[in-house]
Amino acid sequence: MVRFALKKQEPTESQILNAVGEYLTMKRHFFFRVNNAPTFQNSESGGFFRRQSKFSVNGVPDFILIDDSGHFVGIEIKRPSGKQSEDQKLFEKKCKENGAEYYLIKSIDDLIKIGL
Repeated sequence: MVRFALKKQEPTESQILNAVGEYLTMKRHFFFRVNNAPTFQNSESGGFFRRQSKFSVNGVPDFILIDDSGHFVGIEIKRPSGKQSEDQKLFEKKCKENGAEYYLIKSIDDLIKIGL
């Protein structure tokens, strides 16, 4: 008899983003989603990416949460095998140097562990 091991499929970053957003909403946190990717503009010649605004910052986390004390909390979402970009690592470093909280989240369990 041949046995097959089923490989557990890793959730996508999009699935985790949606789950985290739903969880934060359910917990009634004040937060917003940051989409830092440039916008694609369709045109007759095919289209192009619009330039990011002058004061855009690379590496901004996926969610910005303001806690009950008014403190900034950055929440970066990655799939379990995901890694932060260098820009994201730099943004995290700057947040922490300035007294803000910043978390790398790979599951809802990670949010629960940090008390959100």
